[in-house]
This record gives sequence, C-alpha cells and structure tokens, in this order.
Amino acid sequence: QGWLGALALLGALVLCRGLRRPGSPLHHPHVHCYSAGELRDGEAPAHLLGRSLRWDHYVPVQLVPQLERLQEATGHRRHRRHHERACPTLQLRTGLHSEPNERSISPWRYRIDEDENRYPRKLAFAECLCSGCVDVKTGRETTSLNSVAIHQTMMVLRRKPCPRPASLGLVTFEVDYIRVPVGCTCVLPRTGR
Repeated sequence: QGWLGALALLGALVLCRGLRRPGSPLHHPHVHCYSAGELRDGEAPAHLLGRSLRWDHYVPVQLVPQLERLQEATGHRRHRRHHERACPTLQLRTGLHSEPNERSISPWRYRIDEDENRYPRKLAFAECLCSGCVDVKTGRETTSLNSVAIHQTMMVLRRKPCPRPASLGLVTFEVDYIRVPVGCTCVLPRTGR
C-alpha cells in the first residue's frame, strides 16, 4: 500500500501545480486592452501580427485588392447584379484562357465579406453560381450532380469589449477560427431514404 499512497500524493501535487499554472481554468490570464488611439483603422495591434501570423498567405486575403479594383472598374453595375445567381453556359473555346473559377464545371464567383470586428476585416468568399453542375458536352447545367462550396478553416482575430472593470471604450482581441468558402466542386446528390 506504500506505492498507492505515493501515487496519490504525486497526483495531488500535479493537481495543485496545475491549478497554479497560467492558462488553467481557475487562473485568469492578463487581458491586453487597447484604446482607439492605439489602433490604426481596421488593424489589429502590431505585436499580434507577428511573423507567425501570415494572413497574406491565405487566398481569401490575397484576392481582396483584386476584387476591389474590379468593383471600382465596373462601378455600381456590379452591385445591382451582385444578388443574381445565374449558372453560366460553359464556352469551351474561350474558357481555356479564363480563371479556374470561370472554367470549372461547378463555377463560382467571389464577393468581399466585411466584418469590422474581425481581423482581417475583408475576406474574399466564394459563392457557387449553379445548383447543379455544367455538363461538359452541352455546356449547360445538369442536376445529376450538385455544386457545393469547399471551405478552408482560417484563424482570425475578433475585436471584443475589454472585460476588465473600468475599461469602458477599450477593446481586446481573441483568436477565433472560421470556415471560409474558397471554391466550389461537384458532388453526387444526396439520396433521400
């Protein structure tokens, strides 16, 4: 029974040490709070944007400047057509020189999703243009297959009110993981049972 007592003592020591360790459920880590003057417009604090957090490597971030230029070039006409969802007819000859999202048999377009309380604030989200998929022989939509979005999990920072007392107007940032639609693909339809 001596070894059982030693094991129980060792377990108690590990438990006590775990309660004192920063990050354990009973320990409240220090929360950094920021005033509006410390933050640039739409930016997170510089020390949170270190080398390890390379948002510019994500396609949803890389596409935003290109989409903004396209919106500026086409003007307000783009906004009126934005909500229309029409499955395009595939043009095999001209499609060879277009972008992958345009020559896919599950075509998609990109829109800019903007959230003021998120960093990066703007992300490119893919939207499927067809319910079905485009038949390569006819170039027209067929419902024998379904278009579905492909998602990528991406780490973002969320701006939240500072939880500390007497910190009215201050904000803090928390890590969050979101699913970003990055493209579309064709799948077999689900069959009802």
